[in-house]
Amino acid sequence: MKKKPLLHRLAVLGLGGLLALGAAGARAEGQIRIADQFGIVYLLLDVAKDQKLIEKHGKAQGLDIAVSQVTLSGGSAMNDALLSGSIDIAGAGVGPLLTLWDRTLGKQNVRGVASLGNFPYYLVSTNPAVKTIADFGDKDRIALPAVGVSVQSRILQLASSRLWGEAQHAKLDKISVALPHPEATAAISKGGTEITAHFANPPFQEQELAANPAAKVVLKSYDVLGGPSSATVLYATEKFRRENPKTYRAFTAALAEAAQWIHANPEAATDLFLRVNKSKIDRKLVLDIIKSPDVQFKLTPQNTYALAEFMHRVGAIKNKPASARDYFFDDPHNAGAN
Repeated sequence: MKKKPLLHRLAVLGLGGLLALGAAGARAEGQIRIADQFGIVYLLLDVAKDQKLIEKHGKAQGLDIAVSQVTLSGGSAMNDALLSGSIDIAGAGVGPLLTLWDRTLGKQNVRGVASLGNFPYYLVSTNPAVKTIADFGDKDRIALPAVGVSVQSRILQLASSRLWGEAQHAKLDKISVALPHPEATAAISKGGTEITAHFANPPFQEQELAANPAAKVVLKSYDVLGGPSSATVLYATEKFRRENPKTYRAFTAALAEAAQWIHANPEAATDLFLRVNKSKIDRKLVLDIIKSPDVQFKLTPQNTYALAEFMHRVGAIKNKPASARDYFFDDPHNAGAN
């Protein structure tokens, strides 16, 4: 697939960068290392990076902040990088956040920093026999970022539990495969590979639907989670937040400014996304996503708790949060987290 060499370069550069950054050890305040993934769901970080908003808000506090950013794929890679101390801010789904919150409770105390916004995630299939998830067979292969870990995988498990019962919540894990969104999109768009479905995010799902007449939506995340939801979030350790208060404030202020700018400038935001990501995606497709009433760029997490309750019920996390505010930091923008 055409995307593979690029992904290989990203992996090599990303891992090399993480090793170099991790080797720095303890640091004085004024540095932040961020890891993102693929898609429009990371547009807040794209804007903050391109417009140097973190640096801007750092200077307002008398602080020069050195910002590093690397692209990884999948919640497992994100969580490993955060726990190893190679990054300070991880960008991944609510599922990986909950896994790490549970695992580090009373230790590193990883919690959510902010949402990246509300985005509908679609499970797209090219198999004409598949109308709902009940129709998937042993020969189907569902691509998603990380099997049993990514938010797409957890949403699919929640939908499966409602169809077949909670004892069968992982029924579709056996036909799921871990694949970065760009590679999975190439497979669905062109056809002819073992990949017959992809649980994606914008703009990959829209690309697939536009490119392949056989592609159709089988499942929508908003339907499973009960409405608009913040599937992708940012999270960090309690230590980073406590020891870097000015850097942390500059980061969240930058995110808030980026959200306001995107809302006020959808055309410019579209051009920024295409330029920063060196993307050849159809401009109108990207603009339609950014302007969609189903998409909201905002920091306050929404509709995440249903997934937390489910993960506790099936034993994916041992500790049950009382509310979403248990696994998000006590910041003003998280006051309405649910």
